Amino acid sequence: MIEKIYVVSALLIWFAVGYIIWKIVRYAQLKKERKQSVKRSRSVILWETFETIAPFMKNIPYHPKDMNFIWKWVDYIVFDKLSAWKLKEIVFLEIKTWKSQLNANERQIRNIIKSWKVRYEVKTLK
Repeated sequence: MIEKIYVVSALLIWFAVGYIIWKIVRYAQLKKERKQSVKRSRSVILWETFETIAPFMKNIPYHPKDMNFIWKWVDYIVFDKLSAWKLKEIVFLEIKTWKSQLNANERQIRNIIKSWKVRYEVKTLK
């Protein structure tokens, strides 16, 4: 009878130690994931702020009034010289910083525009 108590006690201790170790490891993982999440969030906020002020930067050759911020897939659609009532061209503008490159969707959009598969549509809602 005493031997069974020792076995049960040993199993309970083994499970308790295992549970405590699992909790410690899980806590460390969660801490690391939270840190990465905050870092990504800050990066996104910084990027959104940058794109908001981008029309006012020196190396952007378009008037800020002519730039319409879209953000999804294409950063801006530029109606060049429209604010001066002399529309010259329509530009799909993607702004990249440092070493960033076009992603797959952005490359597809660029290729469609280059192949002239772009059109203008008017829909009437009733």
